[in-house]
Amino acid sequence: MVDRDAVALDDPVGESLRGHHAHLARRHGRAVTYLPGVATFSAISADSGSAEWADLARLLGRGEFADMFSCPATPPPEWEPVFVLEGRQMIWPGGSLPGRSHAEPETGVVELSAESVPEMLDLVARTRPGPFWPRTHELGTYLGVRENGRLVAMVGERLRPPGWTEISAVCTAPEARGRGHAARLVSALLARVVSRNERPFLHVAEANTGAIALYERLGFQTRKPVTFRGFRTP
Repeated sequence: MVDRDAVALDDPVGESLRGHHAHLARRHGRAVTYLPGVATFSAISADSGSAEWADLARLLGRGEFADMFSCPATPPPEWEPVFVLEGRQMIWPGGSLPGRSHAEPETGVVELSAESVPEMLDLVARTRPGPFWPRTHELGTYLGVRENGRLVAMVGERLRPPGWTEISAVCTAPEARGRGHAARLVSALLARVVSRNERPFLHVAEANTGAIALYERLGFQTRKPVTFRGFRTP
């Protein structure tokens, strides 16, 4: 059965920048991207022509990185490919929240603020969960777990297409793995998203089989395969 509510997930970056994250966007013509320091994701239409790619090049500047996320549009040949990564988009279909039948999922979970950014950047540098910049925390709520005062695990909200919130930046320091921090954090954020009458979704690299298994245990289902791509402007 087609999930008609999930149509916005076909262009999650563009839908976010035109909606909930409009205050974090910069635009030129029909191209749109995030403000510097927030995210590098950019969006143009899936059937874009050379004019839209020219808009994006002017928006970003010469020789700059254009992270096209899962946009299937093909750039002109003078755009230099930077990376290609196979992944999948997963959605939480609803039902009872994970963890509610046991301990409260927010036990030991703290909300992170702008003051926590240096710790968050350090954790990301050690675990590499995906793109994270000094202003990425402005995209939504970020939760963490501390051990002996040190941040050892984190999760946060990223893209916000209408009716949806992306769960992202799921990471745990190597010395704190195997203690259930990721499951507890994702469950806690799930509860917050659902309480706003929104649906959680996420993206994961196809090679990250451990993360995929965790998300499936928490009730996420694969919606579709995606290919993440980045280019450098001419």
